[in-house]
Amino acid sequence: MKALQYLEIGAPPRVVTVPDPEPGPGQVVIKVTAAGACHSDEFIMSLSAEQYIYGLPLTLGHEGAGTVAALGEGVEHLRIGESVAVYGPWGCGHCHNCTEGKENYCTNAAALGIAPPGLGSPGAMAEYMLIDSPRHLVPLGDLDPVKSVSLTDAGLTPYHAIKRSLPKLGAGSTAVVIGAGGLGHVGIQIIRAMTGANIIALDVSEEKLALAREVGAHHAILSNAAAAGTIRDLTHGLGADAIFDFVGAQATVDLAGVIAAVEAEISIVGIAGGALGVGIQTTAWDVAVRAPYWGSRSELIEVLDLARAGSIGVEIETFSLDEAPRAYELLHQGKIRGRAVVVPD
Repeated sequence: MKALQYLEIGAPPRVVTVPDPEPGPGQVVIKVTAAGACHSDEFIMSLSAEQYIYGLPLTLGHEGAGTVAALGEGVEHLRIGESVAVYGPWGCGHCHNCTEGKENYCTNAAALGIAPPGLGSPGAMAEYMLIDSPRHLVPLGDLDPVKSVSLTDAGLTPYHAIKRSLPKLGAGSTAVVIGAGGLGHVGIQIIRAMTGANIIALDVSEEKLALAREVGAHHAILSNAAAAGTIRDLTHGLGADAIFDFVGAQATVDLAGVIAAVEAEISIVGIAGGALGVGIQTTAWDVAVRAPYWGSRSELIEVLDLARAGSIGVEIETFSLDEAPRAYELLHQGKIRGRAVVVPD
């Protein structure tokens, strides 16, 4: 089968031919119908040889959807041809967090060498994909896999962050979304669907600010030196009640600290390396700072339910598997408006 693999540190990924996967006991093989490209992929491919821990060659793609193609011995409750989405943050399945469906916070994964697909295990950028356990598959039903595949990360990750802050986002509150790209434009829709908050979106791209307005932001402003003052003006000097930083650079994290209201919550979701200190006189009183990661299996089901109800959707650009390296080039250049989706067929 064809697969998009990262083969050499510092080199672009290439489409290669690899053996078709075969399911062992308790495993499932899906025929991939769609796979999402993400800045996380770009991040790991930017790491030096000393920093890189994901193994080579690595089949990319931690956002995946497909149809069940083969079942290993002992697998029940799945049928051949069923349309499914892949729950990406794989865990041990036995620790306290995993038994609650929070495999994103598995306490044993690192020690056991368990890695998510595309982030250490073979990912979805291939014609077929091996799934280690049927619990990592969620029914898609009648949802279009191409339009929905990015929800497994670009929907689940903001949903998990926003859900934690829902008590802060009643009527008349203010939510700030920093970065209106792949995750941010979905985050705006989630906030709009689930809260009464006024939404202020920030980005350095006018095109992405236009997208933010299209998907429900009440205000969309350039992320520059004037942004903090504008937000203070829009909130009558109070600041924002919840800030979701989908960039995570030092400049955006610092901005989040400046615009946070008393008792606000800041979620640093982006992986650009920024950090925010917490202490007396560093932020407004009683500001909480979080660094959430992905989401739980039950939250993925909730995200797909929101999509099924028409409350959220993903702006996508599609590419064939042979075109997948080009998708990452455009992602690196900031030219993908929402999410890039690879369709193997």
